[in-house]
Amino acid sequence: MQLKGSISYHGIAYVDGNASGPLIASNLELSFWGGVDPQTSEVIDRHHPLSGKHIQDAILAIPGSRGSCSGSGVLLELILNGKGPKGFIFSRKEDILTLGVVVAEEIFNKSIPVVVLETDEFQDLQNAIHVTINGNTVSSAQLKSVPEVSEPVAEKALGTSLNHHVELSDGDKDFLEGLHGRAAQAAMRIILRMAAIEGADKLIDITQVHIDGCVYTGPGSLDFAERLRDWGGKVLVPTTLNSISVDQKRWRSQGVASTFGEAAEKLATAYTDMGGRPTFTCAPYLLSSAPKKGDQVAWAESNAVVYANSVLGARTMKYPDFLDICIALTGRAPHGGLHLKHNRLASLRVEMPLLQPEDIDDSLYPLLGYHVGGLSGSRIPVITGFERVRPSTDDLKAFGAAFATMASAPMFHIAGVTPEAATLQDAIGERDDIETVSLDLRQLETSWRTLNSAQDSSPVDLVSLGNPHFSIMEMRNLANICRGWTKDDRVSIMVTCGRATHGLASQAGLIEELERFGVQFITDTCWCMIDEPVIPTSAKTIMTNSAKYAHYGPGLTGKKFYFGSLERCVAAACSGTYDKGMPKFIQ
Repeated sequence: MQLKGSISYHGIAYVDGNASGPLIASNLELSFWGGVDPQTSEVIDRHHPLSGKHIQDAILAIPGSRGSCSGSGVLLELILNGKGPKGFIFSRKEDILTLGVVVAEEIFNKSIPVVVLETDEFQDLQNAIHVTINGNTVSSAQLKSVPEVSEPVAEKALGTSLNHHVELSDGDKDFLEGLHGRAAQAAMRIILRMAAIEGADKLIDITQVHIDGCVYTGPGSLDFAERLRDWGGKVLVPTTLNSISVDQKRWRSQGVASTFGEAAEKLATAYTDMGGRPTFTCAPYLLSSAPKKGDQVAWAESNAVVYANSVLGARTMKYPDFLDICIALTGRAPHGGLHLKHNRLASLRVEMPLLQPEDIDDSLYPLLGYHVGGLSGSRIPVITGFERVRPSTDDLKAFGAAFATMASAPMFHIAGVTPEAATLQDAIGERDDIETVSLDLRQLETSWRTLNSAQDSSPVDLVSLGNPHFSIMEMRNLANICRGWTKDDRVSIMVTCGRATHGLASQAGLIEELERFGVQFITDTCWCMIDEPVIPTSAKTIMTNSAKYAHYGPGLTGKKFYFGSLERCVAAACSGTYDKGMPKFIQ
C-alpha cells in the first residue's frame, strides 16, 4: 500500500511495546471515568469532541487525562475485556492512564504501549490517519484506506525507555525483595515505576491514605483488590475509603441488581479486610481525621485531592486508583509533584472583577470552578478578586470539585483565602512572567449554558444534591430553605452524604425534618455511581447544584440536566419547573 506523508517522531516510552492502528486524536484532555464506557469503549462525555467515538483497537492521542482518579480503573477494565485502545500517545507526563497500564502489566501480565511526544510533534500528529508505535518511536501516515491490523494486547511485561534511578532505603529494599509479603512486593514495584515517571529521586513516608479504587468499575477492579488481600496485603498507615458503588445498607431495597450490588460489596469488603476504614465518602476532608497544613498524604478522588492541597494545605499528588492502595500497603510514596513546595506555585493568574457579596449566590462557586478549570488545564491557577467576599468551606468544596472536573491540575489558589496564598506573591513565588487572564463574569454564560443541557423547558423529575457529599452545614442550609415550602409529589429530591455526616445530622434532628419534607438520603455511594433504579426510571430531567454532576451526568445517565443554586433546586422540587433566568452575577 502506498504511504503518503509518512513521518516518524521520537518520544519517551512510559510503557514499551509495539502497536499499529487507526488514530483517534484530540487536543482536549479526557476523563476516562464518566467519559469512556468500560464495557463498549464509547466516549460518553457529551461535552467532549470525541463523544460517540469508540476507542477500541485504535491508537488514542490526547494531551493527557483530566477529572477523575478512577480513569485508571476504567482503563484496566478496557484492557482486560479486550475493548481498550492499542496504545496511547500523550503530550505530557500522564499518571492516571499510565498507572492503569502498569497495573494491567504488573498484576495481569497484559499491556499496551504508552508514549509521550513533545508538544509540537503531538500537534503534527493530529491529522494522521494511521499510526504505528515501536518502542519510543511513533510513525504516522496519511492513507486513503486504513490497513487491516490486528495485534493482540501484549502478554508480558514490556518495561520502559525511562532511565531514571530512584534511591531506595533499606526498608524499600525489603518490600521489593518480598520480605513483607507478595502484596507489598507488588505494591512497591508499581510505586517505583510511577516514581520513575514522576522523576522522583526517592520515596517518602506518608501519614494517611484515601483510597478511591474501592469504586467498582468491573471485574478487573475486584480481581485486583482480592488478589492483594489474598496475597496478605495489610495497610500500614491510617486509610479511609472513598464512596463505593452502592449504598451498603439500602441497595437491596432500592432495587439494585444483585449481581452488581454483591460485586460492589465484595470490593468494599476486600479493602476493609486490608484495613481500610469503611468511611465510604468522597469528602474525606469532612472527617475528623482530615490532614493539616503541611502533612504529607496520599489521597485519590479528584475533588478530595484538590481540596486537600488547596483548602487544607496538605500535600498530595493526584494519585490514580490502585496506586492509592499500593502506597497504603507500604506507607511510601514518590517524593515528587505536589509533595514539593516549588511545584505548588501558581503559573496562571485569573483576575476577576471585585466581587460584591450581594451580587452572588452559591451557584457562582461551582460555575467559576468549572470555567477556571477549563482555562487552567494542567496549570495551577491563582484567582484574585475575592477581597470583599469570604467563601465558606462548602463554597470551596463546590469550586474544587468543578475545577477538578475540567482541569488536570491538582490544586488552585485564591488570593487572600486559601492557606498558601495569603498574598498573590505567596502563590506565585519568584515568578515575574506569569500569564494573566482577565475574567468578566459575563463570560460564565457559556459554562452556564453547557451545564444546562436541558434546553426544552422539560419538567424537573429529580433534584440531585450531594456531589461531592453533603456536609452538616449544607444539611442545615437545605433545612432552612425547605421550611415553609411544600414539595411537589411528582418530583424526587435525593441527597448523598457520608455515614459520619448522616449520623451528625440525625443527632441534630435534620434528617427527620428533611425526610418530612420529602428528601431521600443515600449514604456510602455518590451520584457518579448511581443509575436506575435508584434514579427513577420515569425521570427524564435532573436538576443539581453540582457542576461536576451536571457535566458527567448526561453521559452517565442518558438524562437531561439543569444546573442552579441550592435555593433554585428546592424551588424546582416544589414547582416541578426550572427557572431559566441566569444568575444576577452573570447578567
